[in-house]
Amino acid sequence: MQNRQVAERLREAADILAAQGDGPFRANAYRRAAEAVMALREDLPALAEAGGRPALEAIPGVGPSIAAAIAEMLTTGRWAYLDRLRGSADPEHLFRLVPGIGARLAHRIHEDLHIETLEALETAAHDGRLAGLRGFGERRAAMVRGALAGMLGRLRPAVVLDTTQEPPVDLLLDIDREYRERAARDELPQIAPKRFNPSGEASLPVLHTRRGDWHLTALRSNTALAHRLGKVEDWIVIYFHREGRPEGRRTVVTETHGALRGQRTVRGREAECESMAPYGQGREAS
Repeated sequence: MQNRQVAERLREAADILAAQGDGPFRANAYRRAAEAVMALREDLPALAEAGGRPALEAIPGVGPSIAAAIAEMLTTGRWAYLDRLRGSADPEHLFRLVPGIGARLAHRIHEDLHIETLEALETAAHDGRLAGLRGFGERRAAMVRGALAGMLGRLRPAVVLDTTQEPPVDLLLDIDREYRERAARDELPQIAPKRFNPSGEASLPVLHTRRGDWHLTALRSNTALAHRLGKVEDWIVIYFHREGRPEGRRTVVTETHGALRGQRTVRGREAECESMAPYGQGREAS
């Protein structure tokens, strides 16, 4: 992928964010980065090959987050964030680019591990989640680790970031509340997802917002499992990132059993939700 193509995708992301009602901060950042990329005298692939991720971060107007986006484009030819803005996200196709992962395993990775990027896949391959997935095992996970090492190479972050730092649970629950209330009032822009949408109708509300230094995007789950269980409107996926941190995601659901039954709960952070029960009692699904 050449400089012009990268710049075009950065500009497209800026235009979509503006059209979907996001504040000007991210859109302007992408536009500035696009201008900086077009002003480069050196081709991005050669720059990245010679200097890795630090060379991308050194481009004026390109910080760690946008450098990660450029690295993803150079590595895979795609940008998952832009695909999501377009409504055309297809993580399963991305995973099938990795030797040893076919269509069934790619589907299982996405549905069971809830990951969408190659860097998240690499983390799962190292922390044991991938090996524990049905159809994998340690031998295949080792094959995937080797393949990803070659694919990602020097375009990994120069410093391993602390991916455990996330927005507080009360903030995620408040984003979930805002999203569901505004979606019910038809106040949010809508995108036309390509998956499970044969009519091509724009029917998936999307919320972009900023809280402090966190940038957040919320939308309904559009996975095969959510459709199969009739949970599309209940499962709300929240993506979040801040400068210098990789993007993360959490899903907020209505708990169906246990102490949190009937309350909105952040998957994977149930203990925190239970500890703040007075807050949660006001977050039941309507």
